[in-house]
Amino acid sequence: MKAGRVVRVAGPVVVAEGLARACLYDVVRVGPLRLIGEIIRLAGDEAVIQVYEETAGLRVGSEVHDTGGPFQVELGPGLLGGIFDGVQRPLPVLAGIGDGTAEHPFLRRGHDAPPLDPERRWGFEPKVGVGDRVTEGDVLAEVQETPTIRHRVLVPPGVAGRVSAVGTPPARLADPVVEIEGHPIPLVTRWPVRKRRPVARRLGSTLPLVTGQRVVDTLFPLAKGGSATIPGGFGTGKTVLEQNLAKWSDADVVVYVGCGERGNEMAEVLEEFPGLTDPTTGASLMDRTVLIANTSNMPVAAREASVYTAITIAEYYRDQGYHVALLADSTSRWGEALREVSSRLEEMPGEEGYPAYLPSRLAEFYERSGAVQTLGDPPRTGSVSVVGAVSPPGGDFSEPVTQYSLRLAGTFWALDPDLARRRHFPAIHWGRSYSLYDLDPWFEAEVHPDWGEQRRWAIDLLGQEEELHAIVRLLGADILAPEEQVVFRTGRLLREAFLQQSAVDPDDVYCPLSKQFWMLWTIRRTHEILSAAAREGRDPEELFALSAVARLGRARTWPPAEAEDRARELVALLTEEVQAR
Repeated sequence: MKAGRVVRVAGPVVVAEGLARACLYDVVRVGPLRLIGEIIRLAGDEAVIQVYEETAGLRVGSEVHDTGGPFQVELGPGLLGGIFDGVQRPLPVLAGIGDGTAEHPFLRRGHDAPPLDPERRWGFEPKVGVGDRVTEGDVLAEVQETPTIRHRVLVPPGVAGRVSAVGTPPARLADPVVEIEGHPIPLVTRWPVRKRRPVARRLGSTLPLVTGQRVVDTLFPLAKGGSATIPGGFGTGKTVLEQNLAKWSDADVVVYVGCGERGNEMAEVLEEFPGLTDPTTGASLMDRTVLIANTSNMPVAAREASVYTAITIAEYYRDQGYHVALLADSTSRWGEALREVSSRLEEMPGEEGYPAYLPSRLAEFYERSGAVQTLGDPPRTGSVSVVGAVSPPGGDFSEPVTQYSLRLAGTFWALDPDLARRRHFPAIHWGRSYSLYDLDPWFEAEVHPDWGEQRRWAIDLLGQEEELHAIVRLLGADILAPEEQVVFRTGRLLREAFLQQSAVDPDDVYCPLSKQFWMLWTIRRTHEILSAAAREGRDPEELFALSAVARLGRARTWPPAEAEDRARELVALLTEEVQAR
């Protein structure tokens, strides 16, 4: 390895000389502890390095060794269920060799461990034979990685030829599964995190990522292969919403990255997830989940690496033909890390002190989402859906990270502090949120033909209620005409009985699409029946005091299989009560 020497240290930024033959983004080892770093600027024989670990105690003159290659992650069976830091070091393993006590371990600087267990043996089922011709992306073998996921070993990009030998299971990660014209293909591969993995072609986003959250699925759906951003101030529920998406979305694989989040929140995630049950399979949720933890007290430079590590792992499972949800909490902390490193590099600051390249870095991240047809045979489709939380200071959506994310993401879930103060969760504001994905054709084919029309009715009614609410605040509800009072009261019913959803109520934490439809159908029919009665001169206050209307508030407890019957029964009861008065 080429060696240089430290000439300057400024927090996570180190300047070394004697590395004239190094390349941009090469990984280096710094100082006697061999701290992990990455070259981010070259000038003559000087290299500027961002170090992914705490640099306290590092001295001028310490050796710097260039590894000769970029930052890469290990990709292979064993990723699912794993807990890693931002540079893919296995945290459970490092905790066992760190400082502190067994109950409260601390990571020791400079310590490293293989991301995947190199000694574990994996059984595999070969999918090719000697003499078969294969090309990049073809499936060579399958490994039962977890009870729910079959891991597909693929021909690496750029490799093609005839199979000259087939390995015998079980095998360690480094053992060859097959040989292609004498070139061994092991279970594990490595890939540079800043480089996109190639695909055959990109596809349109026509399938929804079903989350079980009514305000998301019904009003502002996210496509598989799409991208979403969740901006919101402190206490508006960003982390809880992202965790619910991780628990309940119908993605095959979930990659959750805590980027600069508070340690206690991340600790809750790490403790809670292994004990959760996957609602679709009944197995452990960790069987399809990868957790990447980079807390706020970890070195800031590793925050940038954490999101690239996460997106590369997500693309790896996408190439196997899986739908992957990548949840990043939060991209604001990532932007803050870029700003801090940029200031130590003495770069010209851009808007609010962020570097001028902030938009391009965010674009590099969000644009790696997408639905694709993968390379190889048999033909496969997969997707990476990216959901990034944003923590704007003071809840100011005009700050740069929120605005740039807004331009890049196809779905915008705006969290409102006023809704959060009123204990309305998820606190997604229906007036400021939107989705650019046209998924109504899928919902109409798979759930009900009236899905799109009903969705548009709900959004229109919420808009009318918002306008009437402004009038009521100024002049009072008595100023409204009877039909307007029905609109005003129905809007409140829609918000409280449909949009609000408890993250801790077992009957309400997840709502299937069919139940969502029939709940909204009941509210719409209620509105139509009461509007007709109000036009005939009936008192809206008396109409909304009917027992059938009160029962509608308990629709969230309906068993999903009985939702249609319960909906029709309730509408029939309401019709009878209106006619009886």
